[in-house]
Amino acid sequence: MFFSKLLSQRKKSIQRLLLYTGPALLVSMAYMDPGNYGTDIQAGALLNYNLLWVVWLSSGMAMLLQYLSGKLGIATRLSLPEIIREKLKKKKYIIPYWLGAEAAAAATDLAEYLGTVIALNLLFGIPMIYAAIFGALDVLIILTLATQSRFYIIERLFVIFVSIIGFGYFYEIFITKPDPSGILFHSFVPSLATSNAILLAVGIIGATVMPHALFVHSWLTKNKVEEKPLEERRRIRKLHLVENVVLLTIAGMINAAIMIMAATAFHSHNPGVASISEAYKTLIPLFGATAGIVFLLTLLSSGIASSVVGTLAGQAIMEGLLGKKVNLWLRRFVTRFINVIPTTIAILLGLDPLNILVYSQVVLSIMIPIPMIPLVIATRDKRLMGEFVNKKITTLLAVIFVGVILVLNSYLLFSVLGIV
Repeated sequence: MFFSKLLSQRKKSIQRLLLYTGPALLVSMAYMDPGNYGTDIQAGALLNYNLLWVVWLSSGMAMLLQYLSGKLGIATRLSLPEIIREKLKKKKYIIPYWLGAEAAAAATDLAEYLGTVIALNLLFGIPMIYAAIFGALDVLIILTLATQSRFYIIERLFVIFVSIIGFGYFYEIFITKPDPSGILFHSFVPSLATSNAILLAVGIIGATVMPHALFVHSWLTKNKVEEKPLEERRRIRKLHLVENVVLLTIAGMINAAIMIMAATAFHSHNPGVASISEAYKTLIPLFGATAGIVFLLTLLSSGIASSVVGTLAGQAIMEGLLGKKVNLWLRRFVTRFINVIPTTIAILLGLDPLNILVYSQVVLSIMIPIPMIPLVIATRDKRLMGEFVNKKITTLLAVIFVGVILVLNSYLLFSVLGIV
């Protein structure tokens, strides 16, 4: 009797979690976007498993900050951009803030767009210039299938995208046969033996918390609870915690898998792998055409899915900071236009589009404080959050993580600019 009751309660809890699942599922793609591919591949190829501990550390930081963003939406039934607008009040402060947030969203979308373009070029042999055009249409196609009233379609598509990436890297690890003892050791024992290791570690952590992901998570959870009473929101907050931990752990595991695959496949054969294209070309002679195709399919899924998140983040930013509804099609067109033009010009000039990523990461390094600092301040405000306010230990951890991320992003920015 006791066990049957326990099983029944467990079944109901799982059903509630599955019904709620969505916000962290979408946000998790921000941590598996094409920009992460390049950093993880370079770190694995050059330094073997040495920086695995950094992946786990950065995943923990992201997990806490994303939890705070989602909790903010549940507690206040407002998004982070809406709360920032209420605090700033005057347009002379709101407009510059909005432009900065939009710059961060556009810089993020650039990495996602380039990932899609490269995957189309290598997977189907499409010339880069045509891949750039086709890549601009990816999210428009998805948005024809889903509107706000049928948002579940996007959520189900994301289950497919995450599954492709997850199973794809399970396959890559299976065929490359990594060293389990090395993985275990470097997951727990920190090591920064060289200046290259320091710079790559900074790159991994500095690129972990994405500005647009912090903006959009509160918007997604807000939409889940708009008509819910307090008691229901209490239950949803618990579901949000579980969903956030589970899905961002999966995202962390996939990032670790990318690094493990790169370490096993490239460290002994081609440690100088510096781009996604080079990684693909190195994989095929070592492990066969299937390994290369699976790699590109995961990249294509990553590029398309993370672009959808970018579009939703742009909508959340514009609606929240300007107080105006925005047409998703218009949003996608404007963002893609901003990114397609410079990338297409670079391709026509014969330049490597990946070089543009350097500048996009510089923009992100500058813009990360825009959502991160207000998020921590808002979630520790008792008047705003009520009973959902942060515990002191939560705020302390968040402040430490924010400080670490800001210092490392500054170091990365100065390194890219040649100042240090």
